[in-house]
Amino acid sequence: MSLRDLPSVDKLLAQADDLITEFGRPLTTDAIRETLDRARAKMLHPNGEAAAPSVTDLLADARAQMAAITTPTLRPVINASGVILHTNLGRAPLSKAAIAAMETVARSYSTLEYDLTKGERGSRAVHAEQLLTRLTGAEAALVVNNCASALVLILSALAKGEGVLVSRGQLVEIGGGFRVPDVMKQSGAKLIEVGTTNRTRIDDYRAALDDRVALALRAHHSNFKIVGFTEEPTLEEMCSLGLPVVDDLGSGALLDTAQFGLAHEPMAQESVRDGASVIAFSGDKLLGGPQAGLLLGRKELMAKIKKHPLARAVRADKLCLAALTATLLHYLRDEAEREIPVWRMIAMPLAVIEQRALRWKNALGAGEITDGESTVGGGSLPGETLPTKLLALSVKSPNAFAAKLRALPAPIIARVGEGQVLLDPRTVAVEEEADLLEGLRVTLK
Repeated sequence: MSLRDLPSVDKLLAQADDLITEFGRPLTTDAIRETLDRARAKMLHPNGEAAAPSVTDLLADARAQMAAITTPTLRPVINASGVILHTNLGRAPLSKAAIAAMETVARSYSTLEYDLTKGERGSRAVHAEQLLTRLTGAEAALVVNNCASALVLILSALAKGEGVLVSRGQLVEIGGGFRVPDVMKQSGAKLIEVGTTNRTRIDDYRAALDDRVALALRAHHSNFKIVGFTEEPTLEEMCSLGLPVVDDLGSGALLDTAQFGLAHEPMAQESVRDGASVIAFSGDKLLGGPQAGLLLGRKELMAKIKKHPLARAVRADKLCLAALTATLLHYLRDEAEREIPVWRMIAMPLAVIEQRALRWKNALGAGEITDGESTVGGGSLPGETLPTKLLALSVKSPNAFAAKLRALPAPIIARVGEGQVLLDPRTVAVEEEADLLEGLRVTLK
């Protein structure tokens, strides 16, 4: 064994034209050096290789290293889990119109902050505002990068150094450790707890009113339920307190989920109607659009929010605004249920789901059709499910099989339950079926 048997960097580069073409010379050079370093370390180890690896093996090692480096970590997956708004999988998939709108503004310059009529600088705050106010009845609107930052902005602009009344039953924590008390602290607002965990009455709010109180906040329960001996005042009752009321809807909706056999998710239009001063909800949950925080409210309060320095730090970009506008147009045209993937999944008839599951079974020659449940997810409608039909695959090791599905070029995310791998057609787009079936065939071999 001799380190002299290892080829030089230049010798390997001379035989790596295909790698240089694919990955570029600088990255290929670095990868070859690192590959040679690993080979030397193995040869010098007491229990290492007895002979130097071949040129072919070294170049293959370099290729594998560069492939790993250049493969994006943010990749599309096929969601067969049955969770419609899967937070870990990016929540709401966008409509074709929203994707096209993003592509249009991405490929050229745009009117992001330019007024074509005046021929001078404009404001990005105008984009989507007219649609939001028309759809909800609000006086003014603003789009920021997500709902969490929307709440921080509201509290910073309207209640810094002042008190905010919040029911103890609404001091929630959502995904990623995002807690209402922490948001209060970060914004400079002072949390004033009222009521108890399970019962808060309007008189509890009234008893806490004094000169130090600037706002009352209603926080949506988001991803949990309090059941049994419970009570909370209505939004209308809170708006009778004589101070601004902020309604954090969490997911929020513009369509009534009850018409699809689910519990009623609070709607932005209802909050406007019931008198909320400022309303915040997400763009990438039941709205079915891009990640965004949507703020609605009274003109004078929204003007203060728009002028706050933090508004610039959390503003939405042109791609978000383009996709959001296209999504809102679906609602304006009364086509949301047909065009927005989230609503199409929620409204999908059970008979259609069963037909798709049966088609998968016949194509694979494996599995059985069983009853199951789909969930909305994304902090929406906690505990609510929709009946579905599942393709259940009985395999030797379900967890290992599911791991193989995740490792496919087109990764498949399935559920494992009762010793089987379960796939829900509700959350698989029709155009994804060919890749799904091919991945399942390869893994079943």
